[in-house]
Amino acid sequence: MKFNAGRVTSRVWLGAVFAFLYLPILTLVVLSFNSSPLVTTWGGWSLRWYEALANDVEIIVGFKLSLQIAFLTACSSVVLGTLAALALTRFKRFSGRTFFVGMVNSPLVMPEVIIGLSLLLMLVSVQRAFGFPERGLMTIWLGHTLLGMAYATVVVQSRLQEMSSQLEEAAQDLGCRPWQVFFLVTLPLISQAIGSAWLLTFTLSLDDVVLSAFLSGPGSTTMPITIFSRARLGLSPSVNAVATLTVAVVSVGVVIASIWLARAQRKRVQEMSAAFRGVGS
Repeated sequence: MKFNAGRVTSRVWLGAVFAFLYLPILTLVVLSFNSSPLVTTWGGWSLRWYEALANDVEIIVGFKLSLQIAFLTACSSVVLGTLAALALTRFKRFSGRTFFVGMVNSPLVMPEVIIGLSLLLMLVSVQRAFGFPERGLMTIWLGHTLLGMAYATVVVQSRLQEMSSQLEEAAQDLGCRPWQVFFLVTLPLISQAIGSAWLLTFTLSLDDVVLSAFLSGPGSTTMPITIFSRARLGLSPSVNAVATLTVAVVSVGVVIASIWLARAQRKRVQEMSAAFRGVGS
């Protein structure tokens, strides 16, 4: 067998990248079963920190709040991002397009500190004028939606740009109204991109610290803020247990979503093939 230096080098680099990305996570998972209260000292295998986590009210409340905000953020970001992507791909010229593109993409390149501070000043001014909204779940959700919409727009827009418009035009020629074309043709074709955007924005919201720190109020502390505040006082194995459970839940969700999207794509390809065969015959 001929030695291929390029292939070996590429595999070594790939292995190094995977090790750099996943070895810290694997280390965290192993240390979550450490019986010693010191993270740097191994005291044997134990589930004591998972038992302690079950009685940690602050972490549990923060996790529930983070899940609520992440779910709402993912749904609202996907809806707004899909509408923005449709406007940018289907309407090449309209008044204020350049300004609209800049506003949609600016959260991608602007530091979160600036976004959080700007939103905080705006919401404080609105609250003083109208008495609403109080800083809490709603304000965090608004901030996360602003950031998530930009990511969702990029994901959905890339799929719309690759998608041929012939199917939509054919549906219109057959008498479909614009809303029927969107729900019966466009939406099924971009469902994978929408699912990917939903998972991405859900993850971004779930682990956000900067925006949540600016926009949270009394009684609305999310799980990342709780973990960050505890980490500043010294690492605790209970934090490792929280991170391990979060990694497990997210991994299971990604696997289930990937399987569902793959099956939906195969089913769609089979239906399209059957339709083309019917037209050809």
